[in-house]
Amino acid sequence: MSTYQDAIKFADKLISENGTAFAGINPEYAARMKLQNRFQTGLEIAKYTAGIMRKDMADYDADSSSYTQSLGCWHGFIGQQKLIAVKKHHGTTSKRYLYLSGWMIAALRSEFGPLPDQSMHEKTSVPALIEELYTFLRQADARELRHLFTELDAARAAGNTAKAEEVQNKIDNFETHVVPIIADIDAGFGNEEATYLLAKKMIEAGACAIQIENQVSDEKQCGHQDGKVTVPHADFLAKIRAVRYAFMELGVDDGVIVARTDSLGAGLTKQIAVTTEPGDLGDQYNAFLDCEELTPSQMQNGDVVIHRDGQLVRPKRLASGLFQFKEGTGEDRCVLDCITSLQNGADLIWIETEKPHVGQIGGMVNRIREVVPNAKLVYNNSPSFNWTLSFRQQAYDLMVEAGEDVSAYNRDELMNEKYDDTELSAKADVMIQNFQRDGSRDAGIFHHLITLPTYHTAALSTDNLAQGYFGEEGMLAYVKGVQRKEIRQGLACVKHQDMAGSNIGDDHKEYFSGDAALKAAGADNTMNQFG
Repeated sequence: MSTYQDAIKFADKLISENGTAFAGINPEYAARMKLQNRFQTGLEIAKYTAGIMRKDMADYDADSSSYTQSLGCWHGFIGQQKLIAVKKHHGTTSKRYLYLSGWMIAALRSEFGPLPDQSMHEKTSVPALIEELYTFLRQADARELRHLFTELDAARAAGNTAKAEEVQNKIDNFETHVVPIIADIDAGFGNEEATYLLAKKMIEAGACAIQIENQVSDEKQCGHQDGKVTVPHADFLAKIRAVRYAFMELGVDDGVIVARTDSLGAGLTKQIAVTTEPGDLGDQYNAFLDCEELTPSQMQNGDVVIHRDGQLVRPKRLASGLFQFKEGTGEDRCVLDCITSLQNGADLIWIETEKPHVGQIGGMVNRIREVVPNAKLVYNNSPSFNWTLSFRQQAYDLMVEAGEDVSAYNRDELMNEKYDDTELSAKADVMIQNFQRDGSRDAGIFHHLITLPTYHTAALSTDNLAQGYFGEEGMLAYVKGVQRKEIRQGLACVKHQDMAGSNIGDDHKEYFSGDAALKAAGADNTMNQFG
């Protein structure tokens, strides 16, 4: 990335070369606009952010404390505010990403209205949201740089050379809000060709990492609901290859594929895997089927039979036509899924679990690492889990193992508020606080994400506001509960006109029209009340 002065010199040269036709163009203004719009296309973003993810993956391999995190987004403004907050509170966007959740698109972005997480929403809404997120992140860049340009102008006007140099150094070393997005393609929205076509659109919009799951596309269920149906490995690997071809075709050669297995909670399959020799992937998949032995005379019309260990067996088939797996095989299937995916093109794995338990996750990852030593996990710190109850139960079990007195607690009622200030509750909260650190150290978790955080925060804050505003508090509910906190916590969005681009627009008017520009940021602008 060129320095501020380099950008000015380049613009000045271009203006000079074009003579009178460019006579009204100010080279510094042109340089500012160019720096405020560093990324011209989604593919530029995908290539840039893929490099970031690859470096972060290498950093994690060297040091498991160097894990990454993200929060799910359903709107560009939400993503923008997350990264503005990250820079404000932590000073850098390093190791912080965004997650694009298929659940949130289905629930909040479908033209059909709220839908369950079953791939019924418009597939075009997925790349559209990626593009929207990056549009808002790029505007966050433009806004922050605009404030630096304003500081620079003020320092120059005051003749403060040292301050001007300080601000120019901030401009030259500006850290973008554009970060990797891990984008959910569900089960691929159709066959492998459909997966390839959608993956291309997602990459063109800016996605450097695509997450795909091993469910049947037209039977897809939310990862934390019952009735999930998986596909044989050959079908899933075809879709992984389709995504890789899309990355390679578009020149994002280091794009990242996250292979998700739902086998832990999926007891069903739609088809028997094709197998050509004993021990191949199809044979391994079929070995998990719940079958019953039979003789040729017992066969009935419509039966499906397979040959297993010298016996003719009939997989148990439900009225839906689906076949069921043997109970208790979920973890073994997850391990096989992950090893197979990593050996055939996936870069990261995702195991959808029913609870957040480092021991359970680590047990599976350790088995995977016996075959693929650098296996790394993306893990869903899901709001579908009751974190309080789960960790209080885990803390209770640890206390029992340690021989501690637990007579004051009823394990089945640990969610009760009466336990909030107890030793057990404090132990559980420490475990929750350390979950990401412990999981990255002991369970191979490279990336922690929360799929639906702002779905829940928006609901909670809106409930609180509505309760007060439409009740006795009236306007005080908004002022005390929202605006006063925005001001005192230094939230940029308290100046919502600025967040929407009014100051950037005023700058452009001045660039384009000079003294004749009609600007909105005058003395009477109420935004000035916020300092």
